[in-house]
Amino acid sequence: MKTNRQDRLQELIKIDMPLWEKGVVFAGMDEAGRGPLCGNVVAGCVIMPREPLLEWVDDSKKLSAMRREKVYEQIMQTALYVGVGEATPEEIDEINILNATKNAMRRAAMNAGAEIYLIDAVEKLGLPGEEMGIIHGDALCYSIAAASIVAKVTRDRQMAQLDELYPGYNFAKHKGYGTAEHIRALKELGPCPAHRRSFIKNFVSL
Repeated sequence: MKTNRQDRLQELIKIDMPLWEKGVVFAGMDEAGRGPLCGNVVAGCVIMPREPLLEWVDDSKKLSAMRREKVYEQIMQTALYVGVGEATPEEIDEINILNATKNAMRRAAMNAGAEIYLIDAVEKLGLPGEEMGIIHGDALCYSIAAASIVAKVTRDRQMAQLDELYPGYNFAKHKGYGTAEHIRALKELGPCPAHRRSFIKNFVSL
């Protein structure tokens, strides 16, 4: 009898399997950090092998932080390619979050050499291959889910570092999202260099 995880894995590979069977080189892509008030937006690009299938690969939002860390390490050990791209708060402020996210994704895919890129929601990156934008791709596609974990874990680690660099905001806890605690600290302490000015202008005077 199959476990729930095995059933979930079979759902997730429905997009990937036909591509594997055709021998197509394809990558999954996703980002983390479009919504927070501070920190980088981080994109992941991964090319996953058909075997071994990693049991706990899933939408990063569905996994606990501890589980994400473990699966991240598994992905890093088994993936044929892992690329990470970032865009800074300054870049986000300058060209807006969507364009900064696209830049981060281009950077993540720079050396992938894939024929097809399966991308969570975002389109028209201008990559050297076919692009397929998939809405809610991190919940529907194994490769995109793996990319979501790479992006999320990378960004969460960065936020933990920012927490040490700029104490008082509790970045390690809320990861820069606009929680009541974060906004309260922002008003009391003012912005730090990691804050996105274009995101916080409604909360503090700049």
